[in-house]
Amino acid sequence: MIIDDPATKAEVEAVFRRYEAALVGNDVATLEDLFRDDPRTIRYGVGENLYGMDAIRAFRRGRSPAGLARDLARTVVTTYGTDMAVASTLFTRPGAPGKVGRQSQTWVRLPEGWKVVAAHVSVIDGTAD
Repeated sequence: MIIDDPATKAEVEAVFRRYEAALVGNDVATLEDLFRDDPRTIRYGVGENLYGMDAIRAFRRGRSPAGLARDLARTVVTTYGTDMAVASTLFTRPGAPGKVGRQSQTWVRLPEGWKVVAAHVSVIDGTAD
């Protein structure tokens, strides 16, 4: 198995950037498209545990578009072979001083493209240093 194949890594970094732009822009259709539409897809959020794409959709569609801007730090994308990757990043938000968010995503290349199959977001006290 090749870890961090350059072509695969570039693909995942690009789809990660697409996800980030959709997130801060509240582009719900793109966010939904980037998660696998499957009852086994999981997203653990800051205040919610979402099991299945139906629950993730309901969360995305009901979320306020205010305060989504954020700055990323220490983003790491690691690929395993050509069809699986993990993306991890820290983030801070202007409206939450003294807090640092942590996000991890498991990406899998499926016939329909790269999709998140599991994600976790949490917030702790501290800085992204």
